[in-house]
Amino acid sequence: MSRLPERTDVLVIGGGVIGTSAACQLAEAGVGTVLLERGALGSGSSGTTAGVVRTYFPGNALISSLAVRSLSAYHAFAERTGTDLDLKRIGLLVLFSEEQQVREFRQTRAAQHAAGVDVELVTAAEAARLNPLIDERSILAAAWAPEAYACDPPAIVRGYATAARRAGAVLRTETPVTGIDPDGRVHTPAGTIRADIIVCAAGPWAGAVAAMAGVHLPVTTHPVEMLLTGAPGSTPPGALPMTMHPSSLRIRSWEDRILVGMGRPGPDETREAWLRRVSRHLGTTYPTLAGNGLESGWSGNLDVSPDGMAFIGRDPSRPFLYAAGFSGQGLCQAPAAGEIVRDLVLGKTSWIDTAGLSTARCPGGPAEPG
Repeated sequence: MSRLPERTDVLVIGGGVIGTSAACQLAEAGVGTVLLERGALGSGSSGTTAGVVRTYFPGNALISSLAVRSLSAYHAFAERTGTDLDLKRIGLLVLFSEEQQVREFRQTRAAQHAAGVDVELVTAAEAARLNPLIDERSILAAAWAPEAYACDPPAIVRGYATAARRAGAVLRTETPVTGIDPDGRVHTPAGTIRADIIVCAAGPWAGAVAAMAGVHLPVTTHPVEMLLTGAPGSTPPGALPMTMHPSSLRIRSWEDRILVGMGRPGPDETREAWLRRVSRHLGTTYPTLAGNGLESGWSGNLDVSPDGMAFIGRDPSRPFLYAAGFSGQGLCQAPAAGEIVRDLVLGKTSWIDTAGLSTARCPGGPAEPG
């Protein structure tokens, strides 16, 4: 293993979509950048997704604004990085089963529109037309946001990494951080590197990395599992939209099958009991899927914050920046997050007020899954 450079302007820790986005945008701005990844690029939470980028995040227009800006960057991704993301528009349906959910949508719709989100309320019948697997009797209405796209997450990481290297960044994989000194010296099995600024984008390991630097980052690790089930013969050709139920159940087309997500077993729940619970929700909302077997697709860990919104900011007492706690939404926010990190490093005013993204909003206590 070759040794690290002796120093760098900025050291990015974490080689997922957030870390590679930050490294790319820093290097393109002329900042000397080194990125360290403990495993392979994209091997953390970036690989634990449903492979969809979307703009609508119910109840949080700030996240939506980051996602809108990020989607614009993804549409220009091939031109910028030379990597085609092969975006396929599938749309997003968020189902409502209670009147309160419909009221909350109406109350927040103006803020979503102001953030640039194209989203409208549709009837249960319209939702069933958009996703014919839905039993319209099981819901009251739905939000329909057409700007949601199936994509290839590894291609995003690969594209940003290629562009970062082209701009002069050094990216090192299989290089875990083992210690961080107060003077900015970062220790690894490949040697020590001194950084003027450290950026923690370590996903599920972000809290542990921050603690090495004496920084409290209230992020915890949250395991998730994606499941696969067979598509009924009546499924129409073309991709079903990403469809989210209030139970946290979500489905979408995945090649010739259906991808199913609903978190993971509860603290006192066996995996078998959890699978039965997933099957029960599937059968209620999508009757043609009742009785379908569920197979494991893939699993992994997410980095979650107490309120489900990312932390992007700078520690007030040392040159340590963080971009973590994306709670499964990092794919949708990576371009905007990297841009914010770049502006923080350069001391530039960001395109958005970032005060609400700092850890100051969650001053204490452990993080919990959002």
